[in-house]
Amino acid sequence: MPSNPTDPVAFDNAAGEKLIIETPEQTSIEFPLAGIGSRFLAIAIDSLIQGAAIVAGLIFLALMFGLRSAQFMPSIANVWLLAILILGYFVLMYGYFMVFEAIWNGQTPGKRITRIRVIKDSGQPITSIDAVARNLLRIVDQLPVAYGIGLLCAWMSPQSKRIGDYVAGTVVVHEKAFEAGPAGWDTAGSAQPVAHQYGANRLSPQEFALVESFASRCDSLDAIVRHDMAAGILRHIEPKLTFPLDRPSNEKVLKELVNERRSTAGYG
Repeated sequence: MPSNPTDPVAFDNAAGEKLIIETPEQTSIEFPLAGIGSRFLAIAIDSLIQGAAIVAGLIFLALMFGLRSAQFMPSIANVWLLAILILGYFVLMYGYFMVFEAIWNGQTPGKRITRIRVIKDSGQPITSIDAVARNLLRIVDQLPVAYGIGLLCAWMSPQSKRIGDYVAGTVVVHEKAFEAGPAGWDTAGSAQPVAHQYGANRLSPQEFALVESFASRCDSLDAIVRHDMAAGILRHIEPKLTFPLDRPSNEKVLKELVNERRSTAGYG
């Protein structure tokens, strides 16, 4: 639990390095922090993908312009070609992370394979601006070579943060709970219809974010903790909902709320 009960966010180093979000309802949501090892493996996978893209790009240029014209002789055309190559290298090395983390909700191919994800310190998903900010700072984190500054910063940080994470206010967490969830939760189009409409559209964005966060991570929680958290969250939002006569368990209600909201409001 957080050392300060009034602090909505805390890092619990004694409990296996977890990011703990304390909600206004006095319910804690835990995110296991990703260490240097898992992050290094993710960046290694992404680097292999980038390297393959660079090789493919060079082969394409060689075929397009010919090996002789690819030799950078002092001409205006070749100067422009060199500028395009430098720009393309920058876009590939840094835009790769920005674009994937923005459209994949904090994941790159490497992060997805290793099941880690970038989130805000508050537990919320990162925005496109966050993705751009944290990855522009890779230029600094990569110095002097092989992410030297980034590794040193992550090693000294209790949350394994590099400089880009401090600037953007982000952390990297393990994604096991998301991967363990049913496939129907991945997109709005695959959300299953529910037999009873609880009135999920009456929940505020903050309340729905709390419900969705619990529902996507509950499978990784201890049974007693999961039961208490579901009861606490539902107790807070219950006045806004309508229930069937044969009311299901609290956990099932919260999961059906997410399916209902996604299927009716286009959440994904």
